[in-house]
Formats: sequence, structure tokens, C-alpha cells
Amino acid sequence: MTHTSLNDLPILLAILGFGVMGIGALVSPHRVSRQFDIPTLTAAGRNEVRAVYGGFGLAMAAGLAAALAVPGLRAGVCLAVAAALAGMAGGRLVSAGIDRALGRLPALYLVLETVMAAALAYAALGRQA
Repeated sequence: MTHTSLNDLPILLAILGFGVMGIGALVSPHRVSRQFDIPTLTAAGRNEVRAVYGGFGLAMAAGLAAALAVPGLRAGVCLAVAAALAGMAGGRLVSAGIDRALGRLPALYLVLETVMAAALAYAALGRQA
């Protein structure tokens, strides 16, 4: 792999992750909610999961794909997605502090969000057009 392709790797991994999350949430919102000890969803709950995890995930994947295709978008899109991921991780930390608990899967997602936020920030600054 060249330096350029290594610098694209965080973006490609984020596209894959957001794509899987988005499609999974649209197809099976219960699978998403069960990870967080929410065994059943009402129609409104399924709508929320499909919107927040599904639609948002696919929009993030599309934005990151555009960042690869249009170099002028790269830094802005990567930094925006990195900020979103950092915000998610921060929200988990606040919640863990308030509740004095952090489940295994939320802890795993906290680590993934933090690592991907840092990797996308690096990718944003690593290659300018």
C-alpha cells in the first residue's frame, strides 16, 4: 500500500462501519436495540432506530465516500464525522459518570468511536489536495 492508500484506510473502515450499522438498523432495528438491553420496540421506537442508526449511518458513509472521490471535501467531511464520533464517545462517558456503570458493548463502542474519531482526524489532515 502506498502512503495515500494507508491514509485512506480510516475512511474506508469508517465507510464500512457506518454502512453496516446503517443497513443493519434499517433492516432489523430490534437487533440494534437488543445490544443495549431494549428487547422490544414500538413502531415509534423502530422509527427512531432506523432514523438515528440507519439513516444517519448511511449518510455518514455517503459523505465519507464523497470525501474520497472529491479531495476538496476530504478535510471537512472527515473532521465533521470525527466530531460526531467524538460526541458519541463523550456522551457515553457522561452517561457512565451519571449512572456509574458502563456495559461491555457500550464500552466497546466507546473505544471504537474514540479510535475512529482520531483516525478520521488524522486522515483529514494527512493528505491535502
